[in-house]
Amino acid sequence: MAHVVILGAGTGGMPAAYEMREQLGASHEVTLVSENPYFQFVPSNPWAGVGWRTREQIVFEIEPYVKRKGINFLAKRADKIDPEKNQLTLSDGSTLGYDYLVITTGPALAFDAVPGAGPFSGHQKATHSICTIDHAEKAYESYLNNIDSDNPDPIVIGAMPGASCFGPAYEYALIVQKDLEKRGARSKIPEFHFVTSEPYIGHLGIAGVGDSPKILSRHLQSLGVQYHCNMNTVKVQDGKLLSEQFNDAGEKEKAESFDFGFSMMLPAFKGVDAVANVEGLCNPKGFVIVDEHQRSPKYPNIYAAGVCIAIPPVEATPVPTGAPKTGYMIESMVTALVHNIKANIEGKEGKAEIGTWNAICLADLGDRGVGFVALPQFKPRKVDWYGEGRWVHWAKIAFEKYFIAKMKAGVSEPFYEKLIFQMLGISRLKSDESPLNQKSG
Repeated sequence: MAHVVILGAGTGGMPAAYEMREQLGASHEVTLVSENPYFQFVPSNPWAGVGWRTREQIVFEIEPYVKRKGINFLAKRADKIDPEKNQLTLSDGSTLGYDYLVITTGPALAFDAVPGAGPFSGHQKATHSICTIDHAEKAYESYLNNIDSDNPDPIVIGAMPGASCFGPAYEYALIVQKDLEKRGARSKIPEFHFVTSEPYIGHLGIAGVGDSPKILSRHLQSLGVQYHCNMNTVKVQDGKLLSEQFNDAGEKEKAESFDFGFSMMLPAFKGVDAVANVEGLCNPKGFVIVDEHQRSPKYPNIYAAGVCIAIPPVEATPVPTGAPKTGYMIESMVTALVHNIKANIEGKEGKAEIGTWNAICLADLGDRGVGFVALPQFKPRKVDWYGEGRWVHWAKIAFEKYFIAKMKAGVSEPFYEKLIFQMLGISRLKSDESPLNQKSG
């Protein structure tokens, strides 16, 4: 009997546990380990950051649902991974052995990369985050404090240098804009700035998709949001963002400062400590190095998927940016590693699978939205499409309900989802589209 331990119970970890249980059957043991006892649907956090969602709507306890599927669950933080002993040390001092380890922890948030940044900096007017439900709730509180005052201060939203997931920054900026309109408070905000490390609006960490630069810049301009690109934010003071603007040649042009009463700036990501501290497992930022089969080259019984893995930037940019790892891409990685672990257990390693890593995303902008498909993520692409409309807004709401229901039902990929993918000509498993087989700029 093999024991597969899955570390992290987010968008990658829970589907991995369900799919692993389904593929391996009852003769093998599956254990899910998570620092938090609850699952949170992270794509809904921009809505939670303006009060359009409550914690109860997008968060649920994990154990009752995975237990029904015969999956062990431990709500404990992993403090150490010992790959020589095939063992985890947990936050209560106990140890947990494994035959195979799947790392799906997501990232740690690198607030410390910019002095004074983050919701726990001690500033009265701090830069907030929507990366977790706790942060989104704290951002909502700060947002209300600003707009409910007699003389609200400016709003600054965007992404720090080194950030890789830009979509939520655009989502949140335009959702805040729509919420202000709903509250009749937009005219009270003296200035609204979008500050990003991207070289241009709509770059998104992947050198743009379809008409993304034109569509997103048009949305921001039409709503009176001033945008600033190639911004290297160097420090945050109480109610002030200090940045340097670079030109396309990578030369610093000028210093900029932005006063704010409310700010949400997505941070750069790094690896979580327990993972980053394993010798030879990660790159210098703590992201897990994997081969095209989602497997560690150094430790053949360790696999990883999701935001925690190392992916090279799509291209060099004047201010550092990273490549995003979207939900569909993560599910592709999960499916591949599950099949590969099963093949390994059954002695069929020659049939190893590769995730497509195609990027498919729905982004809500308040009452409409934008969607994009990049197949594959690196250029040249077979599909390079970006569209907009009210249908995207409703599609994201539907996907939220669907994914949460799927996680509660313990289903990794139901029949009708497979059918939709087949109709679109998309497969989760492929042989030639991993970014690890392609050269970045």
